[in-house]
Amino acid sequence: MFDLIKPLIYKTDPEFAHNAVEFVLKTARRCPLFFNPLIEKNFIDEPILNQKIWGLEFKNPIGVAAGFDKNATMIAAWPALGFGWGEIGAVTPKAQEGNEKPRAWRHIEYEAVQNAYGFNNEGVEVIKQRLKNIYPFILPIGANIGKNKTTPEDKAIDDYKILVNELKDVVDFFVVNISSPNTPGLRNLLNAEFISTLFKELKKLTSKPVLIKFSPDMEDDMIINLANLSVINGADGIVVTNTTTNYELVKSNIKKGGISGKPLAKRSYEVLKLVAGEVFGKVPIVSVGGIDSADEAYKRIKAGASLLQLYTAIIYKGPGIVRDINLGLIERLKKDGFNHITEAVGIDIPKKLELKDTNAS
Repeated sequence: MFDLIKPLIYKTDPEFAHNAVEFVLKTARRCPLFFNPLIEKNFIDEPILNQKIWGLEFKNPIGVAAGFDKNATMIAAWPALGFGWGEIGAVTPKAQEGNEKPRAWRHIEYEAVQNAYGFNNEGVEVIKQRLKNIYPFILPIGANIGKNKTTPEDKAIDDYKILVNELKDVVDFFVVNISSPNTPGLRNLLNAEFISTLFKELKKLTSKPVLIKFSPDMEDDMIINLANLSVINGADGIVVTNTTTNYELVKSNIKKGGISGKPLAKRSYEVLKLVAGEVFGKVPIVSVGGIDSADEAYKRIKAGASLLQLYTAIIYKGPGIVRDINLGLIERLKKDGFNHITEAVGIDIPKKLELKDTNAS
């Protein structure tokens, strides 16, 4: 069915198409006769995929990536799409329109999307009230949080504190977004001083897990340093990666915003391996960026990711992609002799040699 209507969808503006999907999905709670059969079909809840992370129950590892449900309007529909968890947002303290339109483009031949939205959302007060109506939910809900465009860098910490204070009772965890390319100066906050202060301050405000999301465009040495620094300062997990500004990945005259989808897969996997090589076993790692098949998902799990996220894959593979990936993971886990997903997480990480003094008696 999706393959039949896909050419029609691709003729529409990407933001218009997203808004149309949102209009349908936000009616989920009011249309159980339509959505319940989709849950039965798409939602995979098998013991082999169940995990308990941060004290939260994840029925399957595939989550809604930030940017899909910006204003927490579609949470009730997440299970109908097969997701086992998800992130809302990015949320900012004040409502903001985001960047000028057009601000989203498909690169169909690359199975990629380029967006320059700029944290467009209705603001924390509106989103908080919406979350109150659904929380606690049957799936874990994370809040992707970011600073307002008009907030100067030296005041950015205040925005994150406001967001944690306002949302700490209506979400299960937070993902600090200082890696989006669509807010001027935001990536400047990916530095040791800010990260140290950030976690020190946020940890005072909540006992809920606080994760940090990395950019794929950082140098490898910086990724390694910031991964270790984040964990030392209290990060409960690391999300890799955000969208990329490597515009050489697609042939286009558009040189703004961030690219997601298949072209990001290679770099996202590289960053995952770098981060896992440093902090695997210390905190859970979430992999996002170019995941569009069971093979790619399984590769990320074996490289150290406990949880996975996708968004762009739905645009190109259709709404059944989450179900297909989860079923494919079960098949691959069983084929390789694993009884549970946790047995496969990090299995491909090179074991660090323990140097022993052979002369010691």
